[in-house]
Amino acid sequence: MPPTDASADAETDTAADADTAPVTDIGTATTPGARERRVAPAPAPAAGASADSEDTLDVPLPDEIIALFTEDAGAGRTGNLGARSGPAVASAPAPAAPSVPDSTDAPVPDLTEAPVLGPTAAPDSDLSIADDLLDHVADWGPISTSAGVLHLVPVRVDRDLPIIGRWMNDPAVAAFWGLAGPQNATEEHLRIHLSGDGRSVPCLGLLEGTPMSYWEIYRADLDPLARHYPARPHDTGVHLLIGAVGDRGRGLGGILLRAVADLALDKRPACARIVAEPDIRNTPSVAAFLSAGFRFSAEVDLPAKRAALMVRDRSLRHLL
Repeated sequence: MPPTDASADAETDTAADADTAPVTDIGTATTPGARERRVAPAPAPAAGASADSEDTLDVPLPDEIIALFTEDAGAGRTGNLGARSGPAVASAPAPAAPSVPDSTDAPVPDLTEAPVLGPTAAPDSDLSIADDLLDHVADWGPISTSAGVLHLVPVRVDRDLPIIGRWMNDPAVAAFWGLAGPQNATEEHLRIHLSGDGRSVPCLGLLEGTPMSYWEIYRADLDPLARHYPARPHDTGVHLLIGAVGDRGRGLGGILLRAVADLALDKRPACARIVAEPDIRNTPSVAAFLSAGFRFSAEVDLPAKRAALMVRDRSLRHLL
C-alpha cells in the first residue's frame, strides 16, 4: 500500500500506483474535510476494445510533463519516485541542502543472515508470508534488469530502519514523503504497514546485493486510493524511493519500475493492472513511470496532494 496516498509514492486502494506501499500516505489516508475530486466515469469502450485500458487512454498529459519526458527521458531524471501523499507541500521546490551526504554513509543493513527466499524459507521480515495478500512478495525472487539483478526483500525494522531513515531525511525525498526527522517517524510508518493485514508490503530493493531503494507493494483495490479512481479487483499499487544519490538522474527508476511492474503481473495472475499515484508536481517521477510503460490515466485530488494516476495494463505491457 502506498504512503498515505500511499508509494513511490499517494496511496492506491485500488492497485494503481508506486509510493505505496508504506509511506505515511500508505493507503491514501483521508483527512477530515479533505477536498476530493472524483474521476468521472469513462465512456463505454468501443466494440473489441480492451477492458484494461478502456478508462483513460485519451487523457492529455500536462504540457510540462510532456516537455520533461520528451527532453529528459533519455537522461533518466527520476528524483524520488512513488512519493507518498503526505502533508501538502508548497508548490515551490524544496530548498536545496548545502550538501546532501551520500546515503552510502548510512549504516548498510547486514543481509548476510537473511534466509534464501524460496517456497520453504521463512521471510526475514516483521510480516508473515501467511498475512501477505499480494501472492507472497517475499517469494517473488530476483529480477534480471539491464542495470543488474534486483531483489525485493521485505523490510525488517530492526535491521533496515537506519538506512531507510537516512534516505527519508534527504531533502529531495522529504519534500514528497514527509518523513524527515527522528527515526521514530519512519519506524512508525514502517510498522503501520508491517502490522496490517498484509495488503501492503514494504521492501528494501537490493541491486546486485546492495541496498539502494525502498519499495511499497500494496493492494490498491483495498486502499483508500480506490475511492478516487475506478478500481478493479486485485489492482496492485507501487511506490518507489531511490535512496542512493548516485543512483538518481540516470534512468534507473524507469528500468526498475518496469521490471517490478512486470514481475508483479507475472506473480499475480488475478491482477490486470499496476497503478501508482505520484505527486503531479514531481515531474521526474511521472516521467520515470512513463518510461517504464505506464500510461497517464488522470489527475486525481487526494487528501494531501494532487496526483497523476499512472497505470500499466497487462494487456498493453508488450506494446508500451
